[in-house]
Amino acid sequence: MATMESLIVTVNRIQRACTVLGDHGGDTALPTLWEALPSVVVVGGQSSGKSSVLESIVGRDFLPRGSGIVTRRPLVLQLHKTEQGVQEYGEFLHLPKKKFSDFSMVRKEIQDETDRITGKSKQISPVPIHLSIYSPNVVNLTLIDLPGLTKVAVEGQPEGIVQDIESMVRSYVQKANCIILAITPANQDIATSDAMKLSREVDPTGERTFGVLTKLDLMDKGTNAADVLEGRAYPLQHPWVGIVNRSQADINKNVNMIAARQKEREFFATSPDYGHLASKMGSEYLAKLLSKHLESVIRARLPGITSLINKTIDELEAELSHLGRPVAVDAGAQLYTILELCRAFDRIFKEHLEGGRPGGDRIYGVFDHQLPAALRKLPFDRHLSLQNIRKVISEADGYQPHLIAPEQGYRRLIDGALNYFRGPAEASVDAVHFLLKELVRRSIAETQELKRFPTLQAEIAAAANEALERFREESKNTTLRLVDMESSYLTVDFFRKLPQEVEKGGKPTSLSADRYAEGHFCRIGSNVSSYVGMVSDTLRNTIPKAVVYCQVREAKQSLLYHFYIQVGKKEGKQLAQLLDEDPALMERRQQCTKRLELYKSARDEIDSVSWAGRNQFTRLGSAR
Repeated sequence: MATMESLIVTVNRIQRACTVLGDHGGDTALPTLWEALPSVVVVGGQSSGKSSVLESIVGRDFLPRGSGIVTRRPLVLQLHKTEQGVQEYGEFLHLPKKKFSDFSMVRKEIQDETDRITGKSKQISPVPIHLSIYSPNVVNLTLIDLPGLTKVAVEGQPEGIVQDIESMVRSYVQKANCIILAITPANQDIATSDAMKLSREVDPTGERTFGVLTKLDLMDKGTNAADVLEGRAYPLQHPWVGIVNRSQADINKNVNMIAARQKEREFFATSPDYGHLASKMGSEYLAKLLSKHLESVIRARLPGITSLINKTIDELEAELSHLGRPVAVDAGAQLYTILELCRAFDRIFKEHLEGGRPGGDRIYGVFDHQLPAALRKLPFDRHLSLQNIRKVISEADGYQPHLIAPEQGYRRLIDGALNYFRGPAEASVDAVHFLLKELVRRSIAETQELKRFPTLQAEIAAAANEALERFREESKNTTLRLVDMESSYLTVDFFRKLPQEVEKGGKPTSLSADRYAEGHFCRIGSNVSSYVGMVSDTLRNTIPKAVVYCQVREAKQSLLYHFYIQVGKKEGKQLAQLLDEDPALMERRQQCTKRLELYKSARDEIDSVSWAGRNQFTRLGSAR
């Protein structure tokens, strides 16, 4: 099992990695590890003695002081116990490898770094400052100091600062992994304590809250806080701890913290009110109590944190795979990328046509439903009406009536009827063209790799649609040519097989005055209708063949042929323009990459602790 020191140090390292890689919690767009890590958060009003408690635990003066809101950014304070005799120093995450042995300079750097983010306008910021202090006089512990709760904005601060501070504090203390260190001055009514009020709201059972009473030495004479410290007046699941901070006079005289700790111990040991509690009072006891509890919480939550880390790594890697690798800068690699993206689109487009994805079946619907319906609706009844037949035959005969059969009239009637087939032929071409354009649009939308490159998307769409226009023109010419072929040469055998008109006695009729009788024109109309029906059946089969050959087949084989030729002629700068990514996707990939780096770093830290624990267990077993 990992030691207490290694567990707390591990969480310290992960917290530092969170800050470096931009995970401060509260980010709903990305998974957050910060909020899963157990932490001790220091909460109190502006005059509660919060800063003095922290300095007592550390044993050094290092926090900015002043009136109003002094702490304007979260301060993640990581304490590392060192061997006796080792010089104390502080180190900031934003200034790696720079050691501050002069703690007055630590105070100045906290102030300067706060102003760097918030300016001197007394605004607050959720971006934390990380400070590590290495000293033989501390325990391994991490504390997060937050801006003091206040009820009134001071001069120079916006009116919303009160609510902003409470919202920031609440965002920390409402987490299930947060240990709340609620600081309350003993010389004020605890019922009005800002820290305890907020703690009660987010932790009504008190299982996450440690109560700290400060300024016990400043209570009115004849009063004490024994009822609170003994858990009777305001019970919590953890013991209350009393603290005696340095007085303002001690601070002005630069009384060091080691002497102040001794003075604090003497206060409790000699106090008639708190003497029986002396062993469980004071800043040193508080630090040890918090360190031990933090270690137990980390140990209990570690399996869940490990599971969260592994799950999130898988999710981030899947998303990065979906987002794709960053674009190469080499022209050859860029050309290869463009061609691969085109092939990905082309593959999806073919799947739509061939049945792997929906859409291609609608083309068959044009041939099986739309074309036959259009053929049935052609106005042959009007064209072959008795009145029109008589008119066409008469006009075809001219001044010389036909002698045997009105051949010119037949031809004019048939040509006029066949001309109607041009409409359904063109409509079939246009319908398939529309469906192919729709499949291009859907295929581009479904090509996930292309979503990164809106410029290339648009170029491929334009090139594909241009190709479809060319295919449509060729298909239209071909199908209309089929119609024209039927008009240019009539099927003679059809007419040779028609029955001749006979007299009542069974002999063929001779020229007679009833040549223009109604029955004669009806027979002509019937013959033409039969021939047109035969042609209709033929075109119903040949038009789909022409459309598929000229449009669908060409789209499958050479949709981007001309585009490939054009891309091959482009130079590096032009290729780079095609691969100009969507800025939002670039930013998302960068965010995911940084967050993945964080989670992998956290996994490595936890793995190193686990291995250390197993090795330690093995050595102990061997010794026995």
